[in-house]
Amino acid sequence: MPRHSILDSLNDTLRKEALEKSRVMQFPPGQILFSAGQHCQGLPLVLGGRVKVQMTGVSGHSIVLYRMDADDICTLSIGCLMTGRAYRAEAVVEEAADAVMIPRGVFDRLMDQSAGFRLGIMESYGRRLDDLMLLVEEVAFRRMDKRLEEWLLGRAARGPVVITHQELAVELGTAREVVSRLLKELERRDMVKLSRGRIEVTGLLL
Repeated sequence: MPRHSILDSLNDTLRKEALEKSRVMQFPPGQILFSAGQHCQGLPLVLGGRVKVQMTGVSGHSIVLYRMDADDICTLSIGCLMTGRAYRAEAVVEEAADAVMIPRGVFDRLMDQSAGFRLGIMESYGRRLDDLMLLVEEVAFRRMDKRLEEWLLGRAARGPVVITHQELAVELGTAREVVSRLLKELERRDMVKLSRGRIEVTGLLL
């Protein structure tokens, strides 16, 4: 039986109904779960693996909004289900993932019939909103070179970072050319060593 904390908030009757009418699905790395412009068919509950949600602007630049791991709920889907609007971002599987898809009708019934489910959904939505506000603050008010250095420093302890300049640009919400220029400057100062798809932190950052 699929286990997810939000399902544990339901009484036995509602949990049984939810599981009977929901689908457990498996997704390989690289699969797109939903795209911008699509209408939400239900609420995905991540059981395992990792999924990233990213947005692409009119400039063509992308930024990762958040990631979903085991026991997470898709915040964007919550918003789409409650407003009836289409997705404004896409979800891409990073690590092979399992998820339960709760259909729209079942979601509406659970929100109406279960105070515990409703509270869990709103708490999840609130936590993610806080994260997104921090992301907006980072992008709007912090210098890109400092954001890049901080991002690299946070991953340096695990060894060389395996990532392309384009992927790193998406993580930071900027252009690949900007990332490449800043990395070249760090390399010139002997703070990183660059190779194809790989960044090794060799000096003191920040």
